[in-house]
Amino acid sequence: MVSVRSVVDRVGPTLLHALQVPDDSPAVADVVIAEPGGGLTLAAGDLVLGVATTGPEDAAELVKHSAEQGAAAVLLKPPVAGKIQVKRAAKAAGIALIQVHAATSWAQLVWLLRTVLDALADESENLENDTGSGDLFRLADAVASVVDAPVTIEDTNSRVLAYSARQDLTDPARVATIMGRRIPDDVLARFRSRGVFRELSRGRQTIFVPAQRDGTLPRLIVPIRMGGELLGSMWAVVAGPVSDERAAAFADAAPVVALHLLRRRAYTDAQRRASAELLRGVLEGRANPRKAMAELDLSDEPHRVVVIEVTGGDGRDAEGLRLALLERLSQGIGRRPVATELGGLLYAVVPDRGWAGLREALVTQPTSKRGGTLRAAAGAPGEIGDLSTSRAQADEALGLLRAEILDERVITFDEAWTALALHRGATAAVAAKVAELGPLGALRAHDETSKAGYTDTLYEWLRHPGDPRAAARELRIHPNTLRYRMRKLLELVPLDLDDPDVRLALITQLVALRWS
Repeated sequence: MVSVRSVVDRVGPTLLHALQVPDDSPAVADVVIAEPGGGLTLAAGDLVLGVATTGPEDAAELVKHSAEQGAAAVLLKPPVAGKIQVKRAAKAAGIALIQVHAATSWAQLVWLLRTVLDALADESENLENDTGSGDLFRLADAVASVVDAPVTIEDTNSRVLAYSARQDLTDPARVATIMGRRIPDDVLARFRSRGVFRELSRGRQTIFVPAQRDGTLPRLIVPIRMGGELLGSMWAVVAGPVSDERAAAFADAAPVVALHLLRRRAYTDAQRRASAELLRGVLEGRANPRKAMAELDLSDEPHRVVVIEVTGGDGRDAEGLRLALLERLSQGIGRRPVATELGGLLYAVVPDRGWAGLREALVTQPTSKRGGTLRAAAGAPGEIGDLSTSRAQADEALGLLRAEILDERVITFDEAWTALALHRGATAAVAAKVAELGPLGALRAHDETSKAGYTDTLYEWLRHPGDPRAAARELRIHPNTLRYRMRKLLELVPLDLDDPDVRLALITQLVALRWS
Protein backbone atom coordinates (compact mmCIF):
# COMPACT_ATOMS: atom_id res chain seq x y z
CA MET A 1 0.00 0.00 0.00
CA VAL A 2 1.33 3.43 -1.04
CA SER A 3 -0.05 6.29 1.02
CA VAL A 4 -0.41 9.92 -0.02
CA ARG A 5 1.95 11.00 2.78
CA SER A 6 4.66 8.55 1.67
CA VAL A 7 4.50 9.93 -1.87
CA VAL A 8 4.77 13.52 -0.64
CA ASP A 9 7.67 12.61 1.63
CA ARG A 10 9.55 10.85 -1.15
CA VAL A 11 9.15 13.67 -3.67
CA GLY A 12 10.24 16.17 -1.02
CA PRO A 13 9.04 19.47 0.45
CA THR A 14 10.68 21.57 -2.23
CA LEU A 15 8.14 20.35 -4.79
CA LEU A 16 5.12 19.24 -2.74
CA HIS A 17 3.42 20.46 0.41
CA ALA A 18 0.51 18.58 1.99
CA LEU A 19 -2.24 21.07 2.90
CA GLN A 20 -4.64 18.36 4.00
CA VAL A 21 -4.38 14.58 4.18
CA PRO A 22 -7.26 12.68 5.82
CA ASP A 23 -6.26 9.67 7.92
CA ASP A 24 -8.47 7.40 5.84
CA SER A 25 -7.13 8.48 2.44
CA PRO A 26 -7.19 5.63 -0.10
CA ALA A 27 -3.96 4.05 -1.29
CA VAL A 28 -2.37 5.78 -4.27
CA ALA A 29 -2.61 3.88 -7.54
CA ASP A 30 -1.78 6.17 -10.47
CA VAL A 31 -1.29 9.74 -11.70
CA VAL A 32 -3.93 11.45 -13.87
CA ILE A 33 -3.76 14.87 -15.53
CA ALA A 34 -6.95 16.94 -15.54
CA GLU A 35 -6.73 18.20 -19.13
CA PRO A 36 -8.31 21.54 -20.05
CA GLY A 37 -11.86 21.45 -21.46
CA GLY A 38 -12.38 17.69 -21.22
CA GLY A 39 -14.32 15.25 -19.13
CA LEU A 40 -12.38 13.53 -16.38
CA THR A 41 -12.68 9.79 -15.79
CA LEU A 42 -10.88 8.64 -12.66
CA ALA A 43 -10.17 5.41 -10.83
CA ALA A 44 -9.85 4.78 -7.13
CA GLY A 45 -6.53 5.95 -5.73
CA ASP A 46 -5.64 8.37 -8.53
CA LEU A 47 -3.49 11.44 -7.92
CA VAL A 48 -5.23 14.19 -9.91
CA LEU A 49 -3.05 16.98 -11.28
CA GLY A 50 -5.04 20.18 -11.78
CA VAL A 51 -3.03 21.33 -14.78
CA ALA A 52 -5.88 23.33 -16.35
CA THR A 53 -7.33 24.72 -13.12
CA THR A 54 -6.97 28.51 -12.94
CA GLY A 55 -9.56 29.72 -10.44
CA PRO A 56 -10.87 28.62 -7.04
CA GLU A 57 -14.29 27.72 -8.43
CA ASP A 58 -12.81 25.30 -10.98
CA ALA A 59 -10.48 23.91 -8.34
CA ALA A 60 -13.31 23.31 -5.85
CA GLU A 61 -15.33 21.55 -8.54
CA LEU A 62 -12.31 19.36 -9.46
CA VAL A 63 -11.81 18.45 -5.79
CA LYS A 64 -15.47 17.47 -5.40
CA HIS A 65 -15.55 15.45 -8.65
CA SER A 66 -12.29 13.65 -7.78
CA ALA A 67 -13.53 12.70 -4.32
CA GLU A 68 -16.77 11.30 -5.74
CA GLN A 69 -14.76 8.93 -7.96
CA GLY A 70 -12.49 7.75 -5.16
CA ALA A 71 -9.33 9.67 -6.05
CA ALA A 72 -6.61 9.82 -3.41
CA ALA A 73 -5.56 13.47 -3.77
CA VAL A 74 -5.77 16.59 -5.89
CA LEU A 75 -2.57 18.50 -6.67
CA LEU A 76 -2.80 22.24 -7.40
CA LYS A 77 -0.41 25.15 -7.69
CA PRO A 78 -0.57 28.40 -5.69
CA PRO A 79 -2.39 30.61 -5.23
CA VAL A 80 -5.38 28.40 -6.09
CA ALA A 81 -4.35 25.55 -3.80
CA GLY A 82 -4.35 27.79 -0.74
CA LYS A 83 -7.73 29.45 -1.29
CA ILE A 84 -10.21 28.97 1.55
CA GLN A 85 -12.92 27.84 -0.85
CA VAL A 86 -10.69 25.04 -2.19
CA LYS A 87 -9.54 23.92 1.26
CA ARG A 88 -13.13 23.75 2.52
CA ALA A 89 -14.19 21.72 -0.51
CA ALA A 90 -11.35 19.23 0.12
CA LYS A 91 -12.22 18.94 3.82
CA ALA A 92 -15.90 18.44 3.11
CA ALA A 93 -15.19 15.81 0.45
CA GLY A 94 -12.59 14.00 2.60
CA ILE A 95 -9.84 14.08 -0.02
CA ALA A 96 -6.17 15.02 0.28
CA LEU A 97 -5.12 18.42 -1.05
CA ILE A 98 -1.47 18.88 -2.11
CA GLN A 99 0.16 22.15 -3.13
CA VAL A 100 2.75 21.97 -5.94
CA HIS A 101 5.61 24.46 -6.04
CA ALA A 102 4.79 27.23 -8.51
CA ALA A 103 7.96 26.79 -10.60
CA THR A 104 7.56 23.03 -10.96
CA SER A 105 6.92 21.70 -14.44
CA TRP A 106 3.81 19.53 -14.57
CA ALA A 107 5.52 17.22 -17.05
CA GLN A 108 8.51 16.54 -14.80
CA LEU A 109 6.19 16.15 -11.79
CA VAL A 110 4.30 13.40 -13.61
CA TRP A 111 7.56 11.51 -14.15
CA LEU A 112 8.65 12.00 -10.56
CA LEU A 113 5.33 10.86 -9.16
CA ARG A 114 5.15 7.77 -11.35
CA THR A 115 8.76 6.97 -10.48
CA VAL A 116 7.97 7.21 -6.78
CA LEU A 117 4.92 5.00 -7.20
CA ASP A 118 6.97 2.39 -9.09
CA ALA A 119 9.65 2.43 -6.41
CA LEU A 120 7.29 2.26 -3.44
CA ALA A 121 4.92 -0.34 -4.86
CA ASP A 122 5.56 -4.00 -4.33
CA GLU A 123 6.82 -5.06 -7.77
CA SER A 124 8.48 -8.33 -6.85
CA GLU A 125 6.50 -10.21 -9.49
CA ASN A 126 7.92 -7.95 -12.20
CA LEU A 127 11.57 -7.93 -11.16
CA GLU A 128 12.46 -10.99 -13.25
CA ASN A 129 11.55 -9.14 -16.41
CA ASP A 130 12.47 -5.52 -15.59
CA THR A 131 15.67 -4.15 -14.11
CA GLY A 132 14.31 -0.61 -14.03
CA SER A 133 17.03 0.76 -16.33
CA GLY A 134 14.51 2.53 -18.55
CA ASP A 135 12.88 4.17 -15.54
CA LEU A 136 16.30 5.36 -14.38
CA PHE A 137 16.85 7.17 -17.69
CA ARG A 138 13.38 8.72 -17.50
CA LEU A 139 14.12 9.74 -13.94
CA ALA A 140 17.35 11.40 -15.11
CA ASP A 141 15.24 13.42 -17.56
CA ALA A 142 12.84 14.40 -14.78
CA VAL A 143 15.68 15.48 -12.50
CA ALA A 144 17.21 17.45 -15.37
CA SER A 145 13.92 19.34 -15.64
CA VAL A 146 14.04 20.11 -11.93
CA VAL A 147 17.57 21.54 -12.04
CA ASP A 148 17.28 22.79 -15.65
CA ALA A 149 20.58 21.17 -16.62
CA PRO A 150 21.77 17.90 -18.22
CA VAL A 151 22.25 15.21 -15.55
CA THR A 152 24.07 11.91 -15.11
CA ILE A 153 23.31 9.34 -12.41
CA GLU A 154 26.47 7.48 -11.33
CA ASP A 155 27.36 4.71 -8.91
CA THR A 156 30.05 4.90 -6.23
CA ASN A 157 32.71 3.85 -8.77
CA SER A 158 31.85 6.81 -11.06
CA ARG A 159 30.22 4.52 -13.62
CA VAL A 160 27.32 6.12 -15.48
CA LEU A 161 24.04 4.31 -14.79
CA ALA A 162 21.75 6.72 -16.64
CA TYR A 163 21.80 10.17 -18.21
CA SER A 164 19.29 12.76 -19.31
CA ALA A 165 18.76 14.43 -22.64
CA ARG A 166 20.49 17.71 -23.61
CA GLN A 167 24.00 16.28 -23.18
CA ASP A 168 24.98 18.20 -26.33
CA LEU A 169 24.91 21.35 -24.20
CA THR A 170 27.77 20.13 -22.00
CA ASP A 171 31.57 20.00 -22.31
CA PRO A 172 34.11 17.45 -23.64
CA ALA A 173 34.54 15.90 -20.19
CA ARG A 174 30.82 15.07 -20.00
CA VAL A 175 30.78 13.77 -23.58
CA ALA A 176 33.71 11.47 -22.77
CA THR A 177 31.90 10.34 -19.62
CA ILE A 178 28.76 9.43 -21.57
CA MET A 179 30.74 7.69 -24.33
CA GLY A 180 32.85 5.65 -21.90
CA ARG A 181 30.02 5.23 -19.36
CA ARG A 182 32.51 6.38 -16.73
CA ILE A 183 34.24 9.61 -15.71
CA PRO A 184 37.64 9.60 -17.50
CA ASP A 185 40.62 9.08 -15.20
CA ASP A 186 42.14 12.52 -15.82
CA VAL A 187 38.83 14.27 -15.13
CA LEU A 188 38.34 12.05 -12.09
CA ALA A 189 41.75 13.10 -10.78
CA ARG A 190 40.88 16.79 -11.11
CA PHE A 191 37.61 16.39 -9.21
CA ARG A 192 39.37 14.28 -6.59
CA SER A 193 42.05 16.93 -6.09
CA ARG A 194 39.30 19.43 -5.34
CA GLY A 195 37.96 17.18 -2.57
CA VAL A 196 34.70 16.41 -4.39
CA PHE A 197 34.63 12.72 -3.53
CA ARG A 198 35.61 13.38 0.07
CA GLU A 199 32.62 15.71 0.36
CA LEU A 200 30.38 13.14 -1.33
CA SER A 201 31.35 10.46 1.17
CA ARG A 202 30.76 12.73 4.14
CA GLY A 203 27.91 15.05 3.30
CA ARG A 204 24.28 15.04 2.29
CA GLN A 205 23.95 18.43 0.62
CA THR A 206 24.77 19.60 -2.89
CA ILE A 207 28.34 20.37 -3.91
CA PHE A 208 29.16 23.11 -6.39
CA VAL A 209 32.39 22.80 -8.40
CA PRO A 210 33.34 25.97 -10.33
CA ALA A 211 34.50 25.95 -13.95
CA GLN A 212 38.05 24.73 -14.54
CA ARG A 213 40.85 26.17 -16.65
CA ASP A 214 40.68 23.34 -19.20
CA GLY A 215 37.15 24.36 -20.18
CA THR A 216 35.27 21.93 -17.94
CA LEU A 217 32.00 23.63 -17.04
CA PRO A 218 30.73 23.97 -13.46
CA ARG A 219 29.11 20.97 -11.81
CA LEU A 220 26.33 20.72 -9.25
CA ILE A 221 26.65 17.36 -7.49
CA VAL A 222 24.43 15.67 -4.94
CA PRO A 223 25.12 12.40 -3.09
CA ILE A 224 22.52 9.64 -3.31
CA ARG A 225 22.04 8.07 0.10
CA MET A 226 19.66 5.69 1.79
CA GLY A 227 19.88 4.65 5.42
CA GLY A 228 23.29 6.28 5.77
CA GLU A 229 24.75 4.31 2.85
CA LEU A 230 26.21 6.14 -0.14
CA LEU A 231 24.70 4.55 -3.26
CA GLY A 232 25.99 6.97 -5.87
CA SER A 233 25.69 10.57 -7.00
CA MET A 234 23.99 12.87 -9.50
CA TRP A 235 25.99 15.34 -11.57
CA ALA A 236 24.45 18.32 -13.32
CA VAL A 237 26.43 20.45 -15.78
CA VAL A 238 25.38 24.04 -14.99
CA ALA A 239 26.31 27.43 -16.42
CA GLY A 240 27.39 28.83 -13.06
CA PRO A 241 26.32 29.10 -9.41
CA VAL A 242 22.67 28.10 -8.94
CA SER A 243 20.08 29.46 -6.56
CA ASP A 244 19.47 27.83 -3.20
CA GLU A 245 15.99 26.89 -4.41
CA ARG A 246 17.28 25.02 -7.47
CA ALA A 247 19.98 23.30 -5.43
CA ALA A 248 17.40 22.21 -2.86
CA ALA A 249 15.10 20.88 -5.58
CA PHE A 250 18.03 18.93 -7.02
CA ALA A 251 18.81 17.47 -3.60
CA ASP A 252 15.15 16.58 -3.02
CA ALA A 253 15.26 14.30 -6.07
CA ALA A 254 18.06 12.19 -4.52
CA PRO A 255 15.80 9.99 -2.32
CA VAL A 256 13.72 9.07 -5.37
CA VAL A 257 16.87 8.05 -7.24
CA ALA A 258 18.06 6.14 -4.16
CA LEU A 259 14.92 4.01 -4.26
CA HIS A 260 15.61 3.11 -7.86
CA LEU A 261 19.24 2.28 -7.18
CA LEU A 262 18.23 0.03 -4.29
CA ARG A 263 15.62 -1.62 -6.47
CA ARG A 264 18.18 -2.07 -9.24
CA ARG A 265 20.70 -3.54 -6.80
CA ALA A 266 18.12 -5.90 -5.33
CA TYR A 267 17.27 -7.13 -8.81
CA THR A 268 20.93 -7.53 -9.76
CA ASP A 269 21.74 -9.32 -6.49
CA ALA A 270 18.77 -11.66 -6.89
CA GLN A 271 19.71 -12.39 -10.50
CA ARG A 272 23.35 -12.97 -9.54
CA ARG A 273 22.38 -15.31 -6.69
CA ALA A 274 20.11 -17.31 -8.98
CA SER A 275 22.82 -17.58 -11.63
CA ALA A 276 25.42 -18.52 -9.01
CA GLU A 277 23.20 -21.28 -7.63
CA LEU A 278 22.54 -22.65 -11.12
CA LEU A 279 26.26 -22.52 -11.91
CA ARG A 280 27.03 -24.44 -8.71
CA GLY A 281 24.54 -27.04 -9.83
CA VAL A 282 26.34 -27.28 -13.18
CA LEU A 283 29.72 -27.67 -11.47
CA GLU A 284 28.35 -30.38 -9.19
CA GLY A 285 26.64 -32.24 -12.03
CA ARG A 286 23.08 -31.78 -10.74
CA ALA A 287 21.74 -29.11 -13.14
CA ASN A 288 19.88 -29.64 -16.38
CA PRO A 289 22.29 -28.77 -19.23
CA ARG A 290 19.58 -27.21 -21.40
CA LYS A 291 18.39 -24.99 -18.55
CA ALA A 292 21.97 -23.98 -17.78
CA MET A 293 22.64 -23.05 -21.41
CA ALA A 294 19.49 -20.94 -21.59
CA GLU A 295 19.66 -19.17 -18.22
CA LEU A 296 23.44 -18.70 -18.06
CA ASP A 297 23.60 -17.71 -21.74
CA LEU A 298 26.12 -20.43 -22.55
CA SER A 299 26.71 -21.21 -26.23
CA ASP A 300 26.47 -24.74 -27.59
CA GLU A 301 30.21 -25.40 -27.81
CA PRO A 302 32.98 -26.89 -25.64
CA HIS A 303 33.62 -25.01 -22.39
CA ARG A 304 36.27 -25.19 -19.68
CA VAL A 305 35.89 -24.77 -15.94
CA VAL A 306 38.55 -22.51 -14.47
CA VAL A 307 39.25 -22.42 -10.72
CA ILE A 308 41.03 -19.39 -9.26
CA GLU A 309 42.57 -19.20 -5.80
CA VAL A 310 43.73 -16.04 -4.04
CA THR A 311 45.78 -16.68 -0.89
CA GLY A 312 48.40 -15.17 1.37
CA GLY A 313 48.84 -11.65 2.67
CA ASP A 314 46.16 -10.11 4.81
CA GLY A 315 42.92 -12.14 4.85
CA ARG A 316 40.80 -9.10 4.06
CA ASP A 317 43.19 -8.15 1.28
CA ALA A 318 42.86 -11.61 -0.28
CA GLU A 319 39.08 -11.38 0.01
CA GLY A 320 39.12 -7.95 -1.64
CA LEU A 321 41.23 -9.25 -4.52
CA ARG A 322 38.87 -12.23 -4.89
CA LEU A 323 35.81 -9.97 -5.00
CA ALA A 324 37.52 -7.63 -7.48
CA LEU A 325 38.31 -10.62 -9.68
CA LEU A 326 34.72 -11.83 -9.46
CA GLU A 327 33.52 -8.40 -10.49
CA ARG A 328 35.95 -8.33 -13.44
CA LEU A 329 34.90 -11.83 -14.47
CA SER A 330 31.24 -10.81 -14.34
CA GLN A 331 31.94 -7.74 -16.49
CA GLY A 332 34.01 -9.71 -18.97
CA ILE A 333 37.60 -10.86 -18.71
CA GLY A 334 38.33 -12.84 -21.86
CA ARG A 335 34.99 -13.79 -23.42
CA ARG A 336 32.66 -12.90 -20.54
CA PRO A 337 32.75 -16.16 -18.56
CA VAL A 338 30.03 -17.09 -16.09
CA ALA A 339 31.54 -16.96 -12.61
CA THR A 340 30.70 -17.71 -8.98
CA GLU A 341 32.40 -18.18 -5.63
CA LEU A 342 32.38 -21.60 -4.00
CA GLY A 343 34.28 -22.64 -0.89
CA GLY A 344 36.60 -19.63 -0.97
CA LEU A 345 37.52 -20.27 -4.62
CA LEU A 346 36.34 -18.56 -7.79
CA TYR A 347 34.96 -20.78 -10.54
CA ALA A 348 34.41 -19.57 -14.10
CA VAL A 349 32.95 -21.33 -17.13
CA VAL A 350 34.47 -20.04 -20.36
CA PRO A 351 34.21 -21.22 -23.99
CA ASP A 352 37.33 -23.12 -25.00
CA ARG A 353 37.97 -20.58 -27.77
CA GLY A 354 37.92 -17.81 -25.14
CA TRP A 355 40.30 -19.52 -22.71
CA ALA A 356 43.41 -17.89 -24.21
CA GLY A 357 42.09 -14.39 -23.46
CA LEU A 358 41.10 -15.30 -19.91
CA ARG A 359 44.44 -17.00 -19.35
CA GLU A 360 46.38 -13.93 -20.45
CA ALA A 361 44.26 -11.73 -18.19
CA LEU A 362 44.89 -14.01 -15.21
CA VAL A 363 48.63 -14.24 -15.85
CA THR A 364 48.90 -10.44 -15.98
CA GLN A 365 46.47 -9.85 -13.10
CA PRO A 366 48.36 -7.89 -10.40
CA THR A 367 48.38 -9.50 -6.98
CA SER A 368 48.26 -7.89 -3.56
CA LYS A 369 51.01 -5.57 -2.40
CA ARG A 370 50.88 -7.33 0.96
CA GLY A 371 51.87 -10.76 -0.32
CA GLY A 372 48.64 -12.13 -1.81
CA THR A 373 49.09 -14.67 -4.60
CA LEU A 374 46.88 -15.85 -7.42
CA ARG A 375 46.77 -19.36 -8.86
CA ALA A 376 44.43 -20.66 -11.55
CA ALA A 377 43.85 -24.01 -13.21
CA ALA A 378 41.54 -24.99 -16.07
CA GLY A 379 39.93 -28.34 -16.70
CA ALA A 380 39.78 -29.93 -20.13
CA PRO A 381 37.11 -28.61 -22.54
CA GLY A 382 33.82 -30.48 -22.69
CA GLU A 383 30.09 -30.19 -23.34
CA ILE A 384 27.83 -28.38 -20.86
CA GLY A 385 26.69 -31.67 -19.35
CA ASP A 386 30.32 -32.64 -18.67
CA LEU A 387 31.36 -29.49 -16.81
CA SER A 388 31.40 -31.29 -13.46
CA THR A 389 34.24 -33.43 -14.87
CA SER A 390 36.06 -30.32 -16.07
CA ARG A 391 35.62 -28.84 -12.59
CA ALA A 392 37.16 -31.94 -10.96
CA GLN A 393 40.08 -31.73 -13.38
CA ALA A 394 40.59 -28.05 -12.62
CA ASP A 395 40.59 -28.79 -8.87
CA GLU A 396 43.16 -31.56 -9.36
CA ALA A 397 45.43 -29.32 -11.43
CA LEU A 398 45.12 -26.56 -8.81
CA GLY A 399 46.33 -29.10 -6.24
CA LEU A 400 49.61 -29.37 -8.16
CA LEU A 401 50.05 -25.59 -8.00
CA ARG A 402 49.25 -25.53 -4.29
CA ALA A 403 51.84 -28.23 -3.63
CA GLU A 404 54.34 -26.18 -5.67
CA ILE A 405 55.00 -29.23 -7.83
CA LEU A 406 54.71 -26.91 -10.82
CA ASP A 407 56.21 -23.43 -11.03
CA GLU A 408 53.44 -21.83 -13.14
CA ARG A 409 50.71 -19.55 -11.75
CA VAL A 410 48.20 -20.68 -14.39
CA ILE A 411 47.95 -24.22 -15.83
CA THR A 412 45.52 -26.42 -17.73
CA PHE A 413 44.66 -30.03 -16.99
CA ASP A 414 45.66 -31.23 -20.45
CA GLU A 415 49.06 -29.49 -20.26
CA ALA A 416 49.87 -30.98 -16.84
CA TRP A 417 49.21 -34.62 -17.76
CA THR A 418 52.73 -35.83 -16.92
CA ALA A 419 52.69 -34.25 -13.48
CA LEU A 420 49.15 -35.54 -12.91
CA ALA A 421 50.12 -39.08 -13.94
CA LEU A 422 53.07 -39.05 -11.54
CA HIS A 423 50.95 -37.52 -8.78
CA ARG A 424 48.16 -40.06 -9.13
CA GLY A 425 50.65 -42.93 -9.27
CA ALA A 426 52.48 -41.57 -6.24
CA THR A 427 49.25 -41.18 -4.28
CA ALA A 428 48.29 -44.79 -5.00
CA ALA A 429 51.82 -45.98 -4.13
CA VAL A 430 51.76 -44.15 -0.80
CA ALA A 431 48.45 -45.78 0.07
CA ALA A 432 50.05 -49.17 -0.68
CA LYS A 433 53.12 -48.26 1.46
CA VAL A 434 55.41 -48.93 -1.49
CA ALA A 435 58.19 -46.70 -0.15
CA GLU A 436 58.56 -48.89 2.95
CA LEU A 437 59.78 -51.88 0.93
CA GLY A 438 63.45 -52.81 0.35
CA PRO A 439 66.60 -50.90 1.38
CA LEU A 440 65.30 -47.39 0.59
CA GLY A 441 64.26 -46.89 4.22
CA ALA A 442 67.88 -47.29 5.38
CA LEU A 443 69.06 -44.72 2.85
CA ARG A 444 66.43 -42.21 4.04
CA ALA A 445 67.30 -42.80 7.69
CA HIS A 446 70.97 -42.10 6.94
CA ASP A 447 70.04 -38.83 5.19
CA GLU A 448 68.03 -37.69 8.21
CA THR A 449 71.04 -38.00 10.51
CA SER A 450 73.92 -37.06 8.20
CA LYS A 451 72.21 -34.75 5.67
CA ALA A 452 74.17 -36.59 2.96
CA GLY A 453 71.47 -36.15 0.31
CA TYR A 454 71.77 -39.73 -0.95
CA THR A 455 68.03 -40.10 -1.63
CA ASP A 456 67.96 -37.00 -3.88
CA THR A 457 71.15 -38.13 -5.58
CA LEU A 458 69.68 -41.55 -6.39
CA TYR A 459 66.47 -39.97 -7.68
CA GLU A 460 68.24 -37.64 -10.13
CA TRP A 461 70.66 -40.40 -11.21
CA LEU A 462 67.67 -42.62 -12.11
CA ARG A 463 65.87 -39.72 -13.84
CA HIS A 464 68.87 -39.04 -16.09
CA PRO A 465 70.18 -42.51 -17.02
CA GLY A 466 73.62 -42.33 -18.64
CA ASP A 467 73.82 -38.54 -18.21
CA PRO A 468 75.58 -37.74 -14.92
CA ARG A 469 76.17 -34.13 -15.97
CA ALA A 470 72.40 -33.50 -16.28
CA ALA A 471 71.78 -35.19 -12.93
CA ALA A 472 74.53 -33.08 -11.33
CA ARG A 473 72.99 -29.88 -12.74
CA GLU A 474 69.64 -30.72 -11.13
CA LEU A 475 71.42 -31.23 -7.79
CA ARG A 476 73.63 -28.16 -8.34
CA ILE A 477 76.78 -30.16 -7.67
CA HIS A 478 79.85 -31.13 -9.71
CA PRO A 479 79.63 -34.42 -11.69
CA ASN A 480 82.55 -35.78 -9.67
CA THR A 481 80.59 -35.10 -6.48
CA LEU A 482 77.66 -37.00 -7.97
CA ARG A 483 79.90 -40.03 -8.72
CA TYR A 484 81.33 -39.90 -5.20
CA ARG A 485 77.87 -39.85 -3.62
CA MET A 486 76.69 -42.73 -5.78
CA ARG A 487 79.74 -44.83 -4.74
CA LYS A 488 79.13 -44.06 -1.06
CA LEU A 489 75.37 -44.80 -1.10
CA LEU A 490 76.01 -48.14 -2.81
CA GLU A 491 78.44 -48.98 -0.03
CA LEU A 492 75.71 -48.13 2.49
CA VAL A 493 72.89 -50.06 0.80
CA PRO A 494 73.74 -52.80 -1.73
CA LEU A 495 71.66 -52.16 -4.87
CA ASP A 496 72.04 -53.86 -8.24
CA LEU A 497 71.44 -50.81 -10.41
CA ASP A 498 72.20 -52.84 -13.52
CA ASP A 499 68.94 -54.74 -12.97
CA PRO A 500 66.12 -52.85 -14.83
CA ASP A 501 63.46 -54.12 -12.39
CA VAL A 502 65.47 -52.73 -9.46
CA ARG A 503 65.66 -49.36 -11.19
CA LEU A 504 61.90 -49.38 -11.92
CA ALA A 505 61.09 -50.34 -8.33
CA LEU A 506 63.31 -47.57 -6.96
CA ILE A 507 61.80 -45.01 -9.35
CA THR A 508 58.31 -46.06 -8.18
CA GLN A 509 59.33 -45.62 -4.55
CA LEU A 510 61.06 -42.26 -5.10
CA VAL A 511 58.15 -40.92 -7.17
CA ALA A 512 55.80 -41.90 -4.32
CA LEU A 513 57.92 -39.84 -1.91
CA ARG A 514 58.24 -36.79 -4.14
CA TRP A 515 54.90 -36.54 -5.95
CA SER A 516 52.33 -37.62 -3.41
